[in-house]
Amino acid sequence: MVIKLNFPFIERKLELPKGVSAEVDGKIVRMTGPKGSLTRDFGHTPVEVTKEGDTVLVITARNLKRSELSIVGTVQAHLRNMAKGVTTGHVYRLKMAYAHFPMNVKVVNDTTMIENFIGERAPRRAHVQGGVEVRVDGDDIVVSGVDKENVSQTAANIQRATRIRAYDRRVFSDGIFVYQKE
Repeated sequence: MVIKLNFPFIERKLELPKGVSAEVDGKIVRMTGPKGSLTRDFGHTPVEVTKEGDTVLVITARNLKRSELSIVGTVQAHLRNMAKGVTTGHVYRLKMAYAHFPMNVKVVNDTTMIENFIGERAPRRAHVQGGVEVRVDGDDIVVSGVDKENVSQTAANIQRATRIRAYDRRVFSDGIFVYQKE
């Protein structure tokens, strides 16, 4: 027996924080706040985003199937992350862990250079996404920016650059690891 569910209508509202303004043009949403502005295109989703007054965004979808129902919550989460990014920003903190060979990390243009990792001569490189700032404070690396996706991808690139293969992870615990998300 196959059950077909068609949800005729679903609506979710998102209230914007103070100091954030949003512009909606079709399925393109642009948010502006004290830290900067972000633009996102939701053209690939079956969701409509409209403004209700100055401080409320309404996310609606009609005639959804069960598999498409979760997209409404995903769009709401993306909009919430955009609003948080333009007001306070996103910050990821990474810790350098090494046992014998102290590693050196420096940022050159859009690349993070990790030198002397487990005694290697060639530096390891990690790409820094656009609009993201990376700074080194002793054994900490601070990755910050407005767009959550770019900040988290940059932190993942740095962590993945120091992944050790062909060594026992229980013995060789060197690397750079995310320890705090703000």
